[in-house]
Formats: sequence, structure tokens, C-alpha cells
Amino acid sequence: MIIYDISKLNVELQNQINTNPKYIKWFSKFPDKLLGVNNDTKTIRGLEYGVKTGILYLIPHKISGVNICPMADIAQCHKPCLNTAGRGAMKGVQISRLRKTLYFQQYQKQFLAQLKNEIEKHCIKSIKEKYLPAIRLNGTSDIRWELYLWEFMEDMHHKYNVNFYDYTKLPNRIIPNNKVYDLTFSYSGVKNFQPYVQKAIALNMRLAVVFRNKDKIPPRFLNMDCINGDNSDIRFTEPQGVVVALYAKGKARQDKTGFVVE
Repeated sequence: MIIYDISKLNVELQNQINTNPKYIKWFSKFPDKLLGVNNDTKTIRGLEYGVKTGILYLIPHKISGVNICPMADIAQCHKPCLNTAGRGAMKGVQISRLRKTLYFQQYQKQFLAQLKNEIEKHCIKSIKEKYLPAIRLNGTSDIRWELYLWEFMEDMHHKYNVNFYDYTKLPNRIIPNNKVYDLTFSYSGVKNFQPYVQKAIALNMRLAVVFRNKDKIPPRFLNMDCINGDNSDIRFTEPQGVVVALYAKGKARQDKTGFVVE
């Protein structure tokens, strides 16, 4: 029996879940695992720097029926979203991310308890393997996790020296200590999004900017120095007030909204 309310999903998704025996089984229980470790190229590169990252991937924007990327419509980033990059383009991966998202939305107490448990296990395992643990909770979402987990984040940071970090399009997030939870502002060149970009610049935030061609990334952008962001994903090791240059991946390669910089 399906234990999630899927009535807010579009009809096609509802039918896909209700008619596929594998998906019926998935949606009849909680996920066995929330965090992904060493499942994508950029976090694997972090191992070269002595960092082991666990990432939580949810289904972005309004696909779950509830918008978990509040600035996506203004920034026009929902179409070129990295949710479609690499293995994310696989149908089963999308369905798995959807189930995790509904789990968070509909069984939040159980979800957070499981997430905390997995984070602590990741920290212990990483340290045992001689790596610095790191956690990125918004792999493909933009949730204010500080409202749900702040005391836990502080405790884990002090106990295991774990670094929590994320990308966000919300420049007004109040983080009591960015050594515990480091944020990088995610740029979009869409006209209506520029007031938020200017606010992030005024706050001296680090900006992640997606360029269409990796061979044409400028040394400076928006009067800020550019650094290579594709060597790894460990943003928390970089200074604030710089542009982290990334090149377009997945559907972002065809983006014409202004999200991707020419």
C-alpha cells in the first residue's frame, strides 16, 4: 500500500507510480538511505583534497507539488537545473528523489531523525578513513535547513569538525556561524533576479556563476575575481567575495533564459 499522498503530483507522475510494481513497492515504505556518498564526479574529486562529502538530493522546484526552490521561477533556473545532469537524468533516480522529498514533507519527524543518524554515521566513517567529513543538504533544492537542524549542525561541527555547505538563491538567509554552515550564492543573469544578486554582492557572498563555455571563463566577473569551481565541490574552503566559475552541464547547455552566462 502506498503510504505517501501523491495527489499533488501531475497526473502522468501519479500514473507512473500507480502502474509500476517497482515504484508501488518504493512508495510503500521509507527510503533505506537519504545521503549519497561518492555518487557524482565533483564530490569524488573532493577526496583528492581529503574531504568526503555526503549529499542529499531531493526533487526540485514544484515537481513534488510543493515548491522547495522558492526563487526558481524568478531566477529561471528550474529548466536548466542540475537535477537533470549526469545520473540525475535517469528515470529511477528522479523517482527516488521524489520519494525522499515526499518523505521530508509528509513524515518530517522520521525524516529528520533518519537524516541526523546518517550524518553522524558519515562523520564517524569519514574520520575513520582519514577524511574530513562534509555535508551538502541542498543537492537539488533550496531549503533553509538552518531552521530545522541548526543545533544539530553545531553539535556535529564541534564533535566531528564536519562542514555543512550549500548553494542558495536566497541572500537573506541568516546563518549564526558560517564556519558551521557555509553558503554560496547561486547567480542567475535573469533581469528580475538582479536585485537579489546585488544584495548578495553587498553582503560579500561568494557567487557561483554558470558559464556556457569553460574555455571562455573570464578572469573577473561582476568586478570580482573568478576562481575555478569545477575542480571540486568543496566551496567552504574558498574565500567569500569571489566568483566561483562553473561550466554548464545537462540541460543548462541549452539554456537561453540568462541563467547561464555566455
